[in-house]
Amino acid sequence: MYRSPFRKSSFNNPLISSFLVALSLIVYAACQPAVIEPDENELSQAMQNGYLAHEGYTRSLSFVNDWLAHADPETGLIPRNLRESADIWNAQDAAADNYPFMVMTASILDKSLYEGRLAAILETEKRLTNRLDRLPDTYSFSKKGFDRAEVNKDAIIFGASEYVKDGLLPLTEYIGQTPWSDRMRDILDDIWKNASYETPYGRIPSLNVEVNGELLQVLSRVYWMSGDKKYLEWALRLGDYYLLDEHHPTDDFEILRLRDHGCEIVSGLCELYLTTAHTDEGKKNAYQPAIYRMLDRILEVGTNEHGLFYNQINPQTGEILDEGIADTWGYTFNAYYSVYLLDQYEPYRQAVIRALENLDQYAYYDWERGSSDGYADAIESALNLYNREPLPETKAWIDSQTQHMWSLQDSAYRPDTESYRGNGIIEGWHGDGNFARTTLMYCLWKTQGVTAKPWQPELYLGAVARDSGVLVSLLSEEIWEGKITFDRARHRHIFQLPLDYPRINQLPEWFVVAPDKKYRVTFPTGNTSSTYLGEELLEGLALKLEKNQQISLIIQPLEH
Repeated sequence: MYRSPFRKSSFNNPLISSFLVALSLIVYAACQPAVIEPDENELSQAMQNGYLAHEGYTRSLSFVNDWLAHADPETGLIPRNLRESADIWNAQDAAADNYPFMVMTASILDKSLYEGRLAAILETEKRLTNRLDRLPDTYSFSKKGFDRAEVNKDAIIFGASEYVKDGLLPLTEYIGQTPWSDRMRDILDDIWKNASYETPYGRIPSLNVEVNGELLQVLSRVYWMSGDKKYLEWALRLGDYYLLDEHHPTDDFEILRLRDHGCEIVSGLCELYLTTAHTDEGKKNAYQPAIYRMLDRILEVGTNEHGLFYNQINPQTGEILDEGIADTWGYTFNAYYSVYLLDQYEPYRQAVIRALENLDQYAYYDWERGSSDGYADAIESALNLYNREPLPETKAWIDSQTQHMWSLQDSAYRPDTESYRGNGIIEGWHGDGNFARTTLMYCLWKTQGVTAKPWQPELYLGAVARDSGVLVSLLSEEIWEGKITFDRARHRHIFQLPLDYPRINQLPEWFVVAPDKKYRVTFPTGNTSSTYLGEELLEGLALKLEKNQQISLIIQPLEH
């Protein structure tokens, strides 16, 4: 029989007991990360980030409120734009590009607006615009019904795919399971219910390369989120059609757009390739040569001297069909970086780094004929990749170009925008939503994903990353009482993705908290600290600030 070398009576000895307690505390303390006091530069940078985030939030909320002032008074739906299409709501523009980022803005900044008027728009949209099963069609306010008398299935499926990929998918990736995610799956299911194009691999919903690229992205993510194999099976139909047949984007296309409205097929196929690596090794191996041929050929004939993509090429001949530079360059580089993450193929990572290092050649570049939409897409491109490759020169470029994009909301000097001067509307079309989308991405970078509940115009919150933790600074011009909440690994907790690969319209993760881990929260002023479970930080850390009070706190994970 085993006997402990310690006699029971030994533990009753107060000297031995005290020694063991002290020893355990010493060992525990030695295992914990040391709190390095923030210097003035860190504190200043965190507060500066708070001012930037505050400006971005204020601009985004102003955009929402001033656009809602133009909603149809009877239905509450927002129009496609404020000029020639002010009489219609449609799926591919109003619903896909504008409305979802009003919802996202309000989810961070205005709970009552989020749960009230914006939630009501979703219910109204479903009630009035569903036409082909649960697929929406264009609605006319003056007709009080559908704008077109006939049902055009291809047009309806195009609008539905845009709504899902550009709007409902990023909403779900940020706020999780909601009525908007339910709407996403309902639409996706009915797109495939109405698939009518026969292929050797089964029916597909469209022959439009943009639609199929969008569906590949959505299907891969919804498969992981739901675990429902039908989404993977549908995605494989498209993958086989493009990668194992005579529809290969660079082997067989005579025209390949490397900007939005075409480039989606590149990242969509790469998302499916990454998915097959975790679900079907045989299919992954079958797709691999076609994926690499596509990516290699695009780099060979589709990039300029700075490593950015031309708008349009003939991939077979190498002819450049449109020499403009794609403002959505990062959308395509997401595909390259995803394959690099999966296969560790260094040339694809280097292609991304080369483009990031040359961004200084595109300071204040006219991406979209003066429109803020071009800046939004280009800044998003950089932000998503900077999250993976944090080059200092990329940070400087993002900061400067965001300031310019914001100035376009103020100046309204572009044609037909003078009437919006002095309010939150940027250009009066559905692309205004992209301004808010990218601004929110930028703000969450400046706060490292930390948000305040409730947000108030008098509150400033900024953060900087440090070691394995984060320094958060807050300043309130009025008394404020509430919670600050921390971000989680949303790619895993919401979508259950096997890998946090870069994705179109993703809101990148910065400082993330694991629910089951412990964290030390230290207030340098007063030198006090407490330990919290991650789930407590996700629920929110309660704080109260007096008028004009500024506080800072450091959050660090505790190692075991």
